[in-house]
Amino acid sequence: MTGRPDQEAVDRGQVHQPVLLQTCLDLAAPALDHPGATAVDCTLGLAGHATAFLKACPQARLVGIDRDREALDLATGRMHDAGLADRFIPVHAAFDQLDQVLSEAGIGQVDLVFMDLGLSSLQIDQQDRGFSYRQDAPLDMRMDTDQDLTASRILAEYSQEDLTRIFSAYGEERFSGRIARAIVDARDKEPLTTSAQLDDLVDRTVPKAHRAPGNPAKRVFQALRIEVNGELDKLQRTLPQAALRLAQGGRLVVESYHSLEDRAVKRFMGAGLHVDLPAGLPVVPEEAKPFFKDLTHGAIKADRQELDMNPRSASVRLRAVELTGPIPEERRREMETLSKHTDFADSKTRKGKGRGRSGPAGSVHAYRRGL
Repeated sequence: MTGRPDQEAVDRGQVHQPVLLQTCLDLAAPALDHPGATAVDCTLGLAGHATAFLKACPQARLVGIDRDREALDLATGRMHDAGLADRFIPVHAAFDQLDQVLSEAGIGQVDLVFMDLGLSSLQIDQQDRGFSYRQDAPLDMRMDTDQDLTASRILAEYSQEDLTRIFSAYGEERFSGRIARAIVDARDKEPLTTSAQLDDLVDRTVPKAHRAPGNPAKRVFQALRIEVNGELDKLQRTLPQAALRLAQGGRLVVESYHSLEDRAVKRFMGAGLHVDLPAGLPVVPEEAKPFFKDLTHGAIKADRQELDMNPRSASVRLRAVELTGPIPEERRREMETLSKHTDFADSKTRKGKGRGRSGPAGSVHAYRRGL
């Protein structure tokens, strides 16, 4: 029994509960309330947010990007059943290929870029993906099953130094060095190929007197998932691509689920919200003026009603900005550079280990003719 959902389960709403759906809709709708409006959902998943956007905004079309082929198939079926297929363009790609996707579609500026980061319910609920330490499964963790790099391969091939680095940078794990050393020692005797093996190893390695609340393997699993899928690198490349593609009045709406993601989003948005000059100057030149307006005034969190309805919303942080003016030329050049940046953790693990990952130069695949 793999726990793999079928289309019927998706239709009954048993697999996917969009997080902060009404709040996201309230933020997105004003940007899509005009003829020819274009939205991009960079993390389509099972299209919970995307279908709501299209139903609420009948003048809009939506490009849905996802690197998980199974999720894209289910989302496309859901759009067809909802009568929205004629305004929906599904694309198999990683979200850091946003600029390439839009160029190949002949789309210039867009009115909304939406990102719901982290795992989809489909990925969490599938026992054969190995994303969760709560159930035993092969250590895969690939969002795109076409790529080669898996969590078990990282555990088998990465050096102790590189394992320490990713557990520290991506998991903020206090005992990263000790865990990495235990993995290297253990793999000499037996390959680490299942989530139960890794969970047990971390449980035996982390001192009980110094544990944070919850499962001690949580941070290690998070770090492995981020490394397998290049999540933070992709996020840091995608945010500037999104900003450069926004039309005036366009909105960037992002849901994050752990501190590293939220920090990156907050830093990027904040750079466009403040005057880039010393305080007290009598005149602010055009090139130093803010070009974003803060729509959420910090991060929105799930309230008690949302938590009761959807426990997976507990860690969500929702931030949104609107493009209110031209992005200064110098900032545009900075964003273009950031969109090609590839090394969040300053890690050797990016060099030669990530074979099979789709990146900015990879191909994208439309599911509908003519894209």
